[in-house]
Amino acid sequence: MLQTIWVATNATLKTQWQHQLDEDALAAGERQRLLDDTNAQRLAAHALQEAAVAEEDRKKNWLHHIIIPDRPRPKCAAEAVLVSDFALCKLNNVQFVELIYWTNKGLADAKLKFLATDDDSMVPTTALDGSTSWIAASVAHPAAGVIADHLLSPLDFSHVIPRFITSLEHRGWDNSRVIMLANFFGALMFHDYWTSDNELEQRALLMYAEGQRRAWHAAIPLPSGAWNLAILDGDEIYKIYDPLYHADRDRKDHEFDLKVRLFSHFASLSVFCVLRLVFFALCAGLPRCVYCVMPSAFCLPDDVSIAHMPRLFSAFPNFTA
Repeated sequence: MLQTIWVATNATLKTQWQHQLDEDALAAGERQRLLDDTNAQRLAAHALQEAAVAEEDRKKNWLHHIIIPDRPRPKCAAEAVLVSDFALCKLNNVQFVELIYWTNKGLADAKLKFLATDDDSMVPTTALDGSTSWIAASVAHPAAGVIADHLLSPLDFSHVIPRFITSLEHRGWDNSRVIMLANFFGALMFHDYWTSDNELEQRALLMYAEGQRRAWHAAIPLPSGAWNLAILDGDEIYKIYDPLYHADRDRKDHEFDLKVRLFSHFASLSVFCVLRLVFFALCAGLPRCVYCVMPSAFCLPDDVSIAHMPRLFSAFPNFTA
């Protein structure tokens, strides 16, 4: 009887002990799993932090991270075009920017500024949504001496277009927009005014190009949207040319009138001077003849009477009183 009770009690205790061991094993496994999850999360957070630091370092010192290909020196290296940071920032924001930054002078100024300065300073700026952000000081202000596009010469304008289109491609512009602007500039150069000998017609075409690009950039974010720049508006070009023509015509008429008035004035002075010299020459033998340079010199001196007049007029045989 006692043996049976002991065996049964022992079996129950062994079963309870086994259950306790199983529960302890499960608890230890859960604790290990939680510990492993915590370590994994910590490692993932550390990896993200290191990636963020590395990305920030790449942005700040991007020149140190440019990949150099394993290749021999090219026989004919492509010409490197260094454009102003301010102009490139405008392109990134799809905003209007003057084309002078891509002229020979603009590229030379950008290269000189790049070689002469190493400015990493930041300045605050206000975004369209009113938020404040920090940007590099080199992109905050335009270059000195920037002029409007319509003041460029046709030759400079022709040099600018390939460089400008290349910059658009390098800044990640949509291919359709790049093609549209390329077709727009091509249509301008195929217009009759472009090869005209009349400087006003060329100026009107450049003013049209500048005005259309400004309006196109401003219309992109609007609900109505922009339009195809490559389709030129002939009426608008003529509206720009007509005031230029009339203003130039008025200027030339004014200059001509001024020349006529000056000529008349100098001609009158010349006749006056000649007559005065003749009068002095005729009066040279008269007593106490006063030589003066005032207009009153044509008046008879006090000691010259009417009796002397025949002597004066005798010098002019064809003169009739």
